[in-house]
Amino acid sequence: MAQCALCSAEPATETPVAATDHVIALCADCRAGVENGPTDHPRWHCLTEAIWSTEAPVQITAYRLLKALPQAPWARETLEMAYLEPEVLAAAEADLSTEPDIVHHDSNGAVLSVGDTVVLIKDLPVKGAGFTAKRGTAVRNIALVPDNPEQIEGRVEGQRIVILTKFVKKS
Repeated sequence: MAQCALCSAEPATETPVAATDHVIALCADCRAGVENGPTDHPRWHCLTEAIWSTEAPVQITAYRLLKALPQAPWARETLEMAYLEPEVLAAAEADLSTEPDIVHHDSNGAVLSVGDTVVLIKDLPVKGAGFTAKRGTAVRNIALVPDNPEQIEGRVEGQRIVILTKFVKKS
């Protein structure tokens, strides 16, 4: 009996990987996630291991599912750490039609992208963390909040925080 390439559940059936010539074995739950989009649920934490598979079709599928979970901090962090060969990454992004319609701008109007480095232009008290993010602090490898063009996420003093774009400038 075949095991699911993503979560190792049984039984699994051969499923084509969209926009490629590959097929992989998927259980019913993983197949439903691929077809209908995943929800932020602990069952998808299996993707943190699947993205490191040596098989390109598994990497492509895991990447696409992780990208479909932009609201999940663990999924964003997994994508930040993951490395895919350039041709595998191109194949994984080939079928992604979820390009954001929302454009994020810094305080000067420059367009912000995922992975950019920004600098704080104002001291910002961080609620719940008990510290103030000081003006001039560089925030590297930012993430864009997908449904709000006025917010980005980044790490300051080891804490992942939400920052308003009007308080940053692109560096």
